Amino acid sequence: MDRDNKIAVLVDAENVSEKYAEDLLDEVTNYGIPTYKRVYGDWTKPQLSNWKNSLLTYSFTPIQQYSYTSGKNSSDSAMIIDAMDILYSGKVTGFCLVTSDSDFTRLAMRLREAGMMVLGMGEKKTPQPFIKACEKFIYLEVLKSAEDKAEEKPEEKNEKPEKEGAKKQKKAAEKPAVSVVPLKKVRAAIKDIVNSIGNDEGWAYLADVGNNLSKRMPDFDARNYGYRKLIDLVSTLSGFEISRVPVGEGGKVNKILIKIK
Repeated sequence: MDRDNKIAVLVDAENVSEKYAEDLLDEVTNYGIPTYKRVYGDWTKPQLSNWKNSLLTYSFTPIQQYSYTSGKNSSDSAMIIDAMDILYSGKVTGFCLVTSDSDFTRLAMRLREAGMMVLGMGEKKTPQPFIKACEKFIYLEVLKSAEDKAEEKPEEKNEKPEKEGAKKQKKAAEKPAVSVVPLKKVRAAIKDIVNSIGNDEGWAYLADVGNNLSKRMPDFDARNYGYRKLIDLVSTLSGFEISRVPVGEGGKVNKILIKIK
């Protein structure tokens, strides 16, 4: 994706916790530049008070929407109307919709019909229709899990170096951060993609395989399975051969190719 994308970040505060504020903005910068940053909710409700510090810290603009009917999410209509206004302004090339509510499924579809890049973020309870409507969907729990792991520090006392084999076993044994597509299905999809886009010798660029995989499964992310990158995940799957081809001056950069054994 184009990292020069100008992205409108719209957050449904009534469905997303403030604890994800920093993580979701950091993730958005991997896809473009956050321009609009708006958070929607009925700010007269005490349950949204925890959001107030995040609004100031991360320069979010709070959008007030009163609850006119008991039991209904008041933010939906305001967020949808704002999204369409921003779309027609022509000032952005993409949207990040942060919600776990399937009511925004049609909005995501409409924005993509208009040629917008649509990044979705939500908790693992997010319904599949909204996930599938996005170009890319990321589980917020995965972002939080990655941050927690980065902050972990080894104990200074009684610390023994791990053998390389033990490290690999530990890494492979990590449980997925959320309920995700079974690895068996992911492996089958990768095999089908390699068969489709591979050259005469059967080799395909792993980056192209990853792009195609995300199109088939918008919520696919190696981090869902405890791995930082696609290459780390694919290396654990049986039936594939991996090759690194040095490119560029001095061969310091590698192109990674994958082939079915």
